[in-house]
Amino acid sequence: MIEIQGLTKAFGKSRGGPRKAIDHVTFTAEDGKVTGFLGPNGAGKSTTMRAALGLIRPDEGRALIDGRPIGRIAAPLRAVGAVLDAKSAHPGRSAYAHLRALALTNGIGRRRVDEIIDMTGLAAVKQRPAGQFSLGMSQRLSIAAALLGDPHNLVLDEPINGLDPEGVKWVRELCRYYASQGRAVLLSSHLMSEVALTADNLVIIGQGRILETTTVNAFVAEHSRHSIRVVTPDPARLHAIFAHAAGVSVTPAARAAGDPAEGQAFRIVGADLKATADVFARAGLVTYQFLEEHASLEEAYMALTHAAVEYASTVPGGAVASGGATAVSTSGGATAATVTTVPAGRNVAGSGGSQGFPQNRSQEVTR
Repeated sequence: MIEIQGLTKAFGKSRGGPRKAIDHVTFTAEDGKVTGFLGPNGAGKSTTMRAALGLIRPDEGRALIDGRPIGRIAAPLRAVGAVLDAKSAHPGRSAYAHLRALALTNGIGRRRVDEIIDMTGLAAVKQRPAGQFSLGMSQRLSIAAALLGDPHNLVLDEPINGLDPEGVKWVRELCRYYASQGRAVLLSSHLMSEVALTADNLVIIGQGRILETTTVNAFVAEHSRHSIRVVTPDPARLHAIFAHAAGVSVTPAARAAGDPAEGQAFRIVGADLKATADVFARAGLVTYQFLEEHASLEEAYMALTHAAVEYASTVPGGAVASGGATAVSTSGGATAATVTTVPAGRNVAGSGGSQGFPQNRSQEVTR
């Protein structure tokens, strides 16, 4: 378990004094869970992780790894493994020499080094200098170092940067496997789709302060607006149905790939799905498509953190860049109304629990 208790750290100078990178940050990464640590660039994620690992001394607060500060742990690699910088290995040292040196300083045998090299897909390049590695292979080496001591806790800061799709899937399975073994995983990532597939709990940080601690399912449910998408050849009747319905809006929706060739698309907000289906059936409204839309984790995250973005960018034309995809379930028919809903929860693929420790033997091309 990783406990962050009131961590505060200020750097540099700014008007009114040093700027606080993190301000009384408090949360717990529980055993048996993957905790997604999310926030915009500059929000304080990396500072929090480095303070937890004793690489930065906080001005206030403390961090505990299984109940102890990391400075009081005799063999840190056995307690916590961390991925903070993919390019942390000395560029002139081979992957094997790098891992062997780490093992010797923590009382870890040569056999474990060989096991980890096989697990992370580094066997074919283990004698190659780390400076010749691509970003993806450097990331694998960093993950190998984190796993070396078979730690009870993992702290992973953007561990999938540079990995190919197979490598991304492997890291996802690795995190789920560790959690299934009763260990704690603290995962930072900007890929919301991966966090949605991997994490159980969420910690959202913005401008150095915790905005919310919750679960993936609860977060999406709280911060997203559900709607109903309808394609019908009879828009006049659709509008008439909701003409006097308080709190319900019906607006035109952009046509999407896969829409029926005929009919017009509309989005209904503020109406209950089952009640709407019943009203459509009794009113005899023909629908070619009738489905409920749920916001994705990315959309919910953007809704919460838009005010905490410190480095906002723009796209050509001056619009503020934003992202998000809507997860929807689709069903269609010649007449109303077949309905399929999508749960707000995630679909976990390949936890690996009964298959043993996830192996990765693919070889990415080095520079």
